[in-house]
Amino acid sequence: MANGYTGKVLRVNLSTGKSSVEPLNMDWARKYLGCQGLGVRYMFDELAPGVDPLGPDSKIAVFNGPLTGTIAPCSPKYTIIFKAPLTGIICDSTGGGYFGAELKYAGYDGIIIEGKSPKPVYVLIRDSRVELLDAGRIWGKDVYTTTDMLKEWWGDDAKVVAIGPAGERLVRFSCVVTEYGKANARGGGGAVFGSKNLKAIAVKGTGAVEVADPKGLMELSKKIIAENLVGNPDQAQWFAWKGGEGTIGIMDGANEFGYLPTRNFREGAFEDKKSIDSAQVKKIAKKAKACFSCPMGCTHHIELDRGKYKGTMVGSFEYESIAMLGSDTGINDLLAIAKLNEVCNNYGMDTISAGNTIAWAMDCYERGILTKEDTGGLELNFGNSDAAVQLLEKIGKREGLGNILAEGTARASRQIGKGSEEFAMQVKGMELPAYDPRVAIGMGLAYAICPTGGDHRRAHPMFAALTGGWWLGADQVKLDPRRPENFAQVVVAQNHWQAYRFSTGHCDFGLLETAWGLQDLVSVCTGWPETADWRKIGERIINTYRMCSVREGISRKDDTLPPILFKNKVAGPAKDAIIDPKDFEYMLNDYYRIRGWDSNGKPSLKKLKELGIEELAEKRRG
Repeated sequence: MANGYTGKVLRVNLSTGKSSVEPLNMDWARKYLGCQGLGVRYMFDELAPGVDPLGPDSKIAVFNGPLTGTIAPCSPKYTIIFKAPLTGIICDSTGGGYFGAELKYAGYDGIIIEGKSPKPVYVLIRDSRVELLDAGRIWGKDVYTTTDMLKEWWGDDAKVVAIGPAGERLVRFSCVVTEYGKANARGGGGAVFGSKNLKAIAVKGTGAVEVADPKGLMELSKKIIAENLVGNPDQAQWFAWKGGEGTIGIMDGANEFGYLPTRNFREGAFEDKKSIDSAQVKKIAKKAKACFSCPMGCTHHIELDRGKYKGTMVGSFEYESIAMLGSDTGINDLLAIAKLNEVCNNYGMDTISAGNTIAWAMDCYERGILTKEDTGGLELNFGNSDAAVQLLEKIGKREGLGNILAEGTARASRQIGKGSEEFAMQVKGMELPAYDPRVAIGMGLAYAICPTGGDHRRAHPMFAALTGGWWLGADQVKLDPRRPENFAQVVVAQNHWQAYRFSTGHCDFGLLETAWGLQDLVSVCTGWPETADWRKIGERIINTYRMCSVREGISRKDDTLPPILFKNKVAGPAKDAIIDPKDFEYMLNDYYRIRGWDSNGKPSLKKLKELGIEELAEKRRG
């Protein structure tokens, strides 16, 4: 199929042990492209409302985009879509590395996994040969060991996604990991794998991806690399790619502007930032690594050869992980943070939720809500790295206090009570990432309306607000980080752009704000001119997500933020920064108005018809 797609979806039934191949729904492909967009459309039909995320009727979808596996620069992405154990609503988690391209080469645009195996298994895909094999020898093993064993059995060229002990024990923020550290991290996809007795998927493909215009793709890719990626000083310098910093370069600006979460979001700057910043990371990094089709290579591979954590290996060291496992817990020891990151990778846990949860537990301890008796003797003061490592391992094993924390901060705070819900930093059950929204209040709106919960990858107005500018698609809109005006317009535009981008197979950082390049890449691959309409496709995806949430009971009451953000000012450089409840309501009302949703955040039939997806209204009751 010569248009960026293989035209095939693999369906694996774990209950029966059988698999089948069905045609890709090409009408949906034209409307949603792939990855998260196509995945959420499939899951709207596949997942009945009210299904238990960890029950046998739950399903997992894995989808590529039309750029995945092609020479389009920075396009390695695939997405796992599922109903999240952490939030109870639809979730997607995007991964990089080489797995997505390999799945495409094996001949599949996606996989749908259903049922539950009576015993631990893994899926082995070798082109058209699909097998469910006994995972008894790797069940209970950590992610690194599992990956090593599968590669030993099936060849080093096998691409593997796997869960660790945390997924097996149904930790609600457990994740799926590939490449020894690139994680499909958010929402608890690892627990869904574990609930189905699915340990891993290994794939080997010998095919290729045909595109509509091979010559056009080659010429355009060269131009983008030269003008918009490594050949563009502004683009390269923005994340300091040339300096080898990658996302860890965000640390300096976060601390300077005061949005770096510190001690469970009590403060916005870390006094020991220089102990854990990019300069220190580069001292311990062994090499930079790139994903498939990436000319930049922004991730850091860490192997510690000294100290008490000698032997620690982290395949991908990122800003979010360092901030949430470091400054947010008050830990200033970079080697300890690397160890925490390794524990997350090996047990298979989301570093954002893990760090956030430990920071919340430390906050509870310092407030006297938790005692040494509750912690099993651990002194959970901020900055205690040894205690943090031990607690994180307890979470992965569901031991003692770790069994409560494995439920995530929303559930844990309800169980512990004593006012701890006030400072549990989560939205819809998903822990917040490393950007304090009080510094640029539109970031709070982005968190509140994110269809998967407290995540930053659907909209990120923080940077635009702090520079007083605007963002793609929002026509020269001026922003004041402390004022509510215009944020809704910018967040809507960013929602559409991010939904489009994350459905193509393209990376976050390939074309930061360059719509023409990405749209043209999609068009030369698919041959469909309408796929260049990123606004329409993005809006369709966002409304489909919202319809998934609406039928699960999500409404305006859930589009909110942790109470502490409305009550306490963040300490640090952003003096007096706080979110006024009236400003928040203004932004939320404005967002709903621009979207054409009602006052409870429900898309209208008129809007769905306008987007060509009115069938979602007919099916919304399941």
